[in-house]
Amino acid sequence: MRNTFTKEERLCAKRRIDALFKSGSSFVLYPFRIVFVFEKNNETENIPPCQSIISVSKRRFKRAVDRNAIKRMMREGYRLQKSNDLIPFLLKHNVTLYLAIQYVGKQILAYDVFHTAMNKMLKKLQDECADAYLEKGN
Repeated sequence: MRNTFTKEERLCAKRRIDALFKSGSSFVLYPFRIVFVFEKNNETENIPPCQSIISVSKRRFKRAVDRNAIKRMMREGYRLQKSNDLIPFLLKHNVTLYLAIQYVGKQILAYDVFHTAMNKMLKKLQDECADAYLEKGN
């Protein structure tokens, strides 16, 4: 599987973003806050198994240079690690995941810290999805 983060994998639809923040589940794993919701995948629709949005607070980081640097590191960590466990899990269970990753840290961290935190976050997200989805009996 290729490590890409294409336009189709980005969550852009305002209606879906609103529904995500209104009815989604969330957890915090420093330095990230994750909001997620998943739904049964339709075979007729050709959407990727996971669509995500990455954001950094303008209140915490006033300079756009800092916000962009953080988002760049978050995207890179997500892009490299999503295909390890999360995407095969979603494909196996025929589920679409909508995901918002928000940065809640107070300072810019080193890339290796982002990388390990993103790995932990994706593992916890897979566990949360497995618990919630498999308990429903779907």
